[in-house]
Amino acid sequence: MHFIALISAVLVVTVEQLVQWKYGAAGIVGLLLLTVGIRANRPGVSSAGAVLLVLLVGKPAL
Repeated sequence: MHFIALISAVLVVTVEQLVQWKYGAAGIVGLLLLTVGIRANRPGVSSAGAVLLVLLVGKPAL
């Protein structure tokens, strides 16, 4: 059980660092809003985070 929790924590930190490196502070805010919205069962917050991440990812294509 502790091994799974450790692997999960390492994966989360790695994803956060990749988002921070690629998309900066706005990417972290979007990921944070998405995560908090999903965990708190708040569709408005998670939708705002998802929209922010989509805008950041889609910006080069626009």
